[in-house]
Amino acid sequence: MILLSDPQVMDVPVRDCGEPLAEVASFPGIALDPRERDEAGAYGRARTGVLDRLRSAAGTLPDGIGFLVVEGHRSSDEQARRFARYEDGLRRSGVTDPVELRRRAAAFVSPVEVAPHCAGAALDLTLVGADGVELDMGGAVNGHRTGDERFCPLDAPGLSERARHHRGLLARAMSGAGFVNYPTEWWHWSYGDRYWALVSGASCAVYGPV
Repeated sequence: MILLSDPQVMDVPVRDCGEPLAEVASFPGIALDPRERDEAGAYGRARTGVLDRLRSAAGTLPDGIGFLVVEGHRSSDEQARRFARYEDGLRRSGVTDPVELRRRAAAFVSPVEVAPHCAGAALDLTLVGADGVELDMGGAVNGHRTGDERFCPLDAPGLSERARHHRGLLARAMSGAGFVNYPTEWWHWSYGDRYWALVSGASCAVYGPV
């Protein structure tokens, strides 16, 4: 498993295509979760190409099922704050080796210099039914915050058949639209960033920090 702390990710060149950030539009099959916002309400944005691909993915979901986007673009300052906070928690639990500290933190929070969210390239999302209620995914988005780390990986063992089915729907829709998953987080999908380029075999990232 390649983590975002792996030097291979940083080695991927970036040739930013210059696409702007855009709001996650009101679109059939896509909703925006109001619970996760910064003071400016800015987490509901992503690169226009990312949103185009998300719309394409939404069109492949079964009738009555849609996406709920929890978070898109994140500022570098906010990313650095979250990474430092997670490292502090690991230190308090007894992790002191700097290399291990960075590796363990990167399982759930990207180092700011390669963070897909900071490039506007990543979406944290889940599935909802026609009533807007989240489907059973076998664990919550950002489950590492609630002590549910064992159910965070996309292919986590011990999932119910229903949860595994829903994760399969999510994975097929997103991968079919060109996104790649960060395997420690079933909800995190990205396109165009350094991690995507490394995993997909692209020659460069097309989105850098913005």
